[in-house]
Amino acid sequence: MADKIDKKPSGLEDVVVCEQDICYIDGKRGQLVYHGYDIDDLCDHSTFEEVAYLLWNGKLPNQAELTAFHDSLFDAMTVPDAVFDVMRLLPKNTDAMRVLATAVSVLGTFDPQADDMSPEANRAKSLRLTAQMPMLTTAWYHISQGREPQPVTNPARGIAYNFLRTLTGEEPDNYTVRTFDVALILHADHELNASTFSGRVTAGTLSDLHSAVVAAINTLKGPLHGGANEAVMKMLRDIGEVDKAEAYVQNMVANKQKVMGFGHRVYKAKDPRAVILEEMSEELSKRTGDTKWFDMSRKVEATFQPYVAAKGIYPNVDFYSASTYHMMGIPDDIFTPIFACSRVIGWTAHIMQQYQNNRIFRPSSDYDGPQNLKWSPIEQRS
Repeated sequence: MADKIDKKPSGLEDVVVCEQDICYIDGKRGQLVYHGYDIDDLCDHSTFEEVAYLLWNGKLPNQAELTAFHDSLFDAMTVPDAVFDVMRLLPKNTDAMRVLATAVSVLGTFDPQADDMSPEANRAKSLRLTAQMPMLTTAWYHISQGREPQPVTNPARGIAYNFLRTLTGEEPDNYTVRTFDVALILHADHELNASTFSGRVTAGTLSDLHSAVVAAINTLKGPLHGGANEAVMKMLRDIGEVDKAEAYVQNMVANKQKVMGFGHRVYKAKDPRAVILEEMSEELSKRTGDTKWFDMSRKVEATFQPYVAAKGIYPNVDFYSASTYHMMGIPDDIFTPIFACSRVIGWTAHIMQQYQNNRIFRPSSDYDGPQNLKWSPIEQRS
């Protein structure tokens, strides 16, 4: 073959594949913007439901719009019993993300608008999935423990409250609910990440919205994308105590091991989401009286950062979300499904936009294999 004229970017890095007005990232400055609003501003003043409305409609709702949105969203929280029946058939040790993908696919078979591709139907399906996925996640936690799912008792309180209430069976305090609500805002969208791209690729074939979301869930399942905060928590458990963190990290550096929760393809400054989560983790540690997990996280960062700062490697969203979720009493194995329960907002926003201005994705590749081979009878092949 002739020599290649230029080297193509690996992993589609810096290749623009679509236009969108949903999310903007400035990786050098460490800035994340949802439809013109900086993430810091939204986390200070908005709710997850307001952000959902923003990403789907391109504007924040007024009071009447938000009230109507709340009513329709929380009317959709109920999951058909048949979906729980399918979940009960699965082995109790099934990965929670695999269960979530299965359950969303089953939801599609019960959705009366499953194959209706009109904008109105896709909006309605997006709303139902946003309401139902958190309930699927907490339901699986109980089913996997041999218990029955907790019922939704107060849908008007919002998704963050109802997730924590149905997960623990106990009344969460207001600060924990607000902290979890902000965590959902932080994970709601992140431009054209792997799972969002996967959803858009599936939508580009004019497959239905449930199928596109299932594709996104299965992409997020990979440890290089959505599973890092679970890996961070495992690392913290392995370290065990704050005074062991420095030596642990130095040993990882010496053996050229990856410290989970650091680095991002886009950010060359500290992930703005990590900044907010760090503050929430510290406050939760003070309120719970258990500072070990936060102190250990901060010690890991202080030890590792000098080794990698020159390379533009800093904590990402997963690093402090691990200790934050843990101090809220959330089990490690549903950290990634929580990511999906938030990111479904961004996925569906992008999927609906893909439908509106669709062109099927068909990238090219550089062939780097043999040429001009000739077939030979099987008895003549070595």
